[in-house]
Amino acid sequence: MSESPDRTPLPRDFFDRPVLEVAPDLLGRTLVRTSDEGTIELRLTEVEAYAGAIDPGSHAFRGRTARNAVMFGPPGHAYVYFTYGMWHCLNLVCGPEDHASGVLLRAGRVLRGEEQARRRRLSARYDRELAKGPARLATALDIALSLNGTDVCSGPGAPLSLLTGTPPASDQVRNGPRTGVGGEGAPHPWRFWIDDDPTVSPYRAHAPRKRSS
Repeated sequence: MSESPDRTPLPRDFFDRPVLEVAPDLLGRTLVRTSDEGTIELRLTEVEAYAGAIDPGSHAFRGRTARNAVMFGPPGHAYVYFTYGMWHCLNLVCGPEDHASGVLLRAGRVLRGEEQARRRRLSARYDRELAKGPARLATALDIALSLNGTDVCSGPGAPLSLLTGTPPASDQVRNGPRTGVGGEGAPHPWRFWIDDDPTVSPYRAHAPRKRSS
């Protein structure tokens, strides 16, 4: 990338659209994480769309719960969840209020704050691995449940915000099945990524978890 990322904040209207429009349009945008430790900026390179009531793969498929309430809007907020008893994942809520949908942020390239990210991701051998996968991205950015519901459109200095960044050309955007999604939601080609970007995580089909005897 030779051009400098556009630092114009994304407005709430950007998120107030159908999830399958928002998800690919998030590629190349700059995610900013601000904390007492400093600022980390990340160019988004891989995302997945989850379409609520019409999507068996979505946390909101069976309706509103205490866990997924943030997904029901308003748009432009963060939905953070804890999974497998170990990892956090970061999503951005989009679409009209009361119609739950969101975009899982799967991977990105750290543009600023690499030292902070490296301290949190000691197992990363290379910088391209710092945020390669949703749990790694959340770890690198110090994402926790305390950020659930954060308004990403509230302006400079917010814990999380989105800037216009450098969207890829349309012929660089690819899509395919979502990683690890099984059942009726498995075939949906709602994972989007920037072609040939080394920070994009490898695709893995759903594998049922084995129960211990």
